[in-house]
Amino acid sequence: MRGRALLVALALLLPGPLPRSIAAEPARTALLLSVEGGIGPGVAGYVEAGLARAAGEGTALVVLRLDTPGGLDAAMRRIVQAMLASPVPVAAWVAPRGARAASAGLLILSAAQVAAMAPGTATGAATPVLLGGGQEGDRDPMRAKRVNDAAAYARGLAEYHGRNPDWLEKAVREAASVPAEEAVRLGVADFVAADLPALLATMEGRRVRMPSGPLVLETSGLAVERLDPGWRDRLLTAISDPNIAYLLLMIGLGGLILEVAAPGFGLGGVVGGIALLLGLFALNLLPVDLTGLALMALGAAMLVAEAFIPAFGLLGFGGLAALVLGAVIAFDFGTPGFALSPVVVVSSAALLALLLAATMWSVLRARRRAVRTGAQGMIGAAGRVLEWSGRSGTVLVHGERWSASAPAALAPGQPVRVMARQGLRLTVAADAAEQEGKTP
Repeated sequence: MRGRALLVALALLLPGPLPRSIAAEPARTALLLSVEGGIGPGVAGYVEAGLARAAGEGTALVVLRLDTPGGLDAAMRRIVQAMLASPVPVAAWVAPRGARAASAGLLILSAAQVAAMAPGTATGAATPVLLGGGQEGDRDPMRAKRVNDAAAYARGLAEYHGRNPDWLEKAVREAASVPAEEAVRLGVADFVAADLPALLATMEGRRVRMPSGPLVLETSGLAVERLDPGWRDRLLTAISDPNIAYLLLMIGLGGLILEVAAPGFGLGGVVGGIALLLGLFALNLLPVDLTGLALMALGAAMLVAEAFIPAFGLLGFGGLAALVLGAVIAFDFGTPGFALSPVVVVSSAALLALLLAATMWSVLRARRRAVRTGAQGMIGAAGRVLEWSGRSGTVLVHGERWSASAPAALAPGQPVRVMARQGLRLTVAADAAEQEGKTP
């Protein structure tokens, strides 16, 4: 007993690491990333950050849980490139039950070292859609170019990990889709796993291809750590939605119109300026048609010009038409997860039209009011004679003393009205109505 205690004391005093039997083994973990909804710049940044963190911390495995209708090609390729370059193996798992990995989601599933699906899920339908418009049909050269590129990309990913390249090309060219069990039978997915423990247990001992060479997975007993998107990724995901981006632009224009109608850099100017900048930033994230953007910019310029040029609504409502047409051309209405809703376009244009009509009415009403400042604002103003001699004297108007002249003699204290102004001299006349009101 004494000898064992002495050995322990000597081990604690001696420099250097403790023996393997005494030192605690670091916990082996799997990092869980969740991709839900459309795949855009925010999702791509979130996955890239998660893979970088896993590589930096020496994580044993990254589980990428997918439930997506698809998304932007550029964002999908960023995710695929990060997965293929990652030193940490990635298991893409379509879950929970009822989820899907369609379009861009299928290619992300195919890029993973392990492709798994939960029961009741589906994948496929990877035919690319031309965001920003474009002709439909097999004779459209731009569409053929996009489809051929996507088909070659899908075949390359399938061959890289030993899956079925023919079916992936069919999913691109014919929009084919399959449920989980059929995907496993066709060699599109590796196996079906109902939950995370089943996923980790089934992967144990599987041999996968990594950038550094073959690797045998040791996933039994891994502790799962979940990584949620940060606030910046959530913000980018939100504003990169075409509907949100379009609404931000409309709110920005509405705020500018309100600021013009009621000058003073108030709430309309602040909210409108922030919304307009966020909308423009969102357009920078989205692949949009430049012709549509030009139409939208022209429409915005016409709306602002309506407040300064008396065009009786021609510029304003012409600008609204340009905004709607520009939105139809700039954005696509069929991209999975990134479709611009016609309801959003029509309803926002209607609200902007009501705001424009109210602003025009306010401007016309203001123009009909009598001028109350400057030289014209003195015309018709009431005053009182202070001193008078012959046909000239001094009067008090708006609390100020003015030199004045009149076509007839006046008396001190007599009420007058201003008829004209020439420089610093007024032409006044007796205020008969005021005088009659004071007569008993």
